[in-house]
Amino acid sequence: MLPREVFLSHSSQDRQFATEMAEVIRRHGIPIWYSQTNIIGAQEWHDEIGEALQRCNWFVLILSPNSVKSTWVKNELLFALNRHQYRNKIVPLLYKSCKYEKLSWTLSNFQFVDFRQSLSDGYRELLRVWGLGYKPKKSSTPKTLKNKSI
Repeated sequence: MLPREVFLSHSSQDRQFATEMAEVIRRHGIPIWYSQTNIIGAQEWHDEIGEALQRCNWFVLILSPNSVKSTWVKNELLFALNRHQYRNKIVPLLYKSCKYEKLSWTLSNFQFVDFRQSLSDGYRELLRVWGLGYKPKKSSTPKTLKNKSI
């Protein structure tokens, strides 16, 4: 079953990976709430996060040493763990090796998607959760034409 909308939880220090993750998920037709693109200017960001957490029905958690130290990531995860709408719909992504138990001892009960060895394998595995095949981004470099002799 495809998500109505995915909440992407991450540390701001992992922004580059999170931005790429959000782009890949969107490119596969899944709506995603991602703070870098959904919080605009002077909005009350904590209210925006709360509204998104209540609205979304899947929770994707980027795990890294940075996210394990983040109070906001922990708060978002605790919210998701306590909401019925996220039951069996929390997907931890192991971006970098870390002591994820510090966020919650319950994380070991979830099936992880591992990105540490291969990004494409990680994306493939994540999209498989929703019954989708991974379509790599098409290269934007133009193919050179062979010169034809006259």
